[in-house]
Amino acid sequence: MMALCSSPSPFSKPFRGDRSQTLSVSSRFRASADVPDFLSANWLESRRKRPFGPRLNFTAEEAVQHQLDALKYNDQPRQDYGVEVMYRFAGFDPFERSTYFGPFFDLGQFERFRRIFHHSTYRVLLGHKERKILSSFLVEENRFKQRVWIRGSRPEEEEIFQFTMLQRVGGSWDGYWLTESLLHDGDGFAKGVAY
Repeated sequence: MMALCSSPSPFSKPFRGDRSQTLSVSSRFRASADVPDFLSANWLESRRKRPFGPRLNFTAEEAVQHQLDALKYNDQPRQDYGVEVMYRFAGFDPFERSTYFGPFFDLGQFERFRRIFHHSTYRVLLGHKERKILSSFLVEENRFKQRVWIRGSRPEEEEIFQFTMLQRVGGSWDGYWLTESLLHDGDGFAKGVAY
């Protein structure tokens, strides 16, 4: 049987930098009692305020739906909030060039990503009035594609886009559906884009 005692041991550490005193077992237990074992009163509210983005319980279809909803109400609660949501769902490495929009772009900085959404090809998504799912296809177990027709807020503004969602396997995003690409059906960047 092991006995607890308050005599110093070779493994005792100094307390608060005072090397002449050592801690007894009972004082170590008292110190740990100073750490609260409860959550703050506003914990639940602060969890609700976390930025909207991917959730483990979203299906691929729900992830696309939430992104399109965010773009429909892009400037609520603040300017380009919908584009921020899209950036959180984006499944690219910010330190490498990405084919998220088709051509290779450096999208590591949010501002570059944001500018592409304000390009004539993708701006139809911002504040769109209507949308219709044209097709959905589970390509592989962890890859999903969906084509969506969008009617924009400007007269005669209609475009078709293809979302490619990828469910991550392993790492901190394991099981989350992230957007691998958002492509315009057509030659969206034929005139070039300054990003």
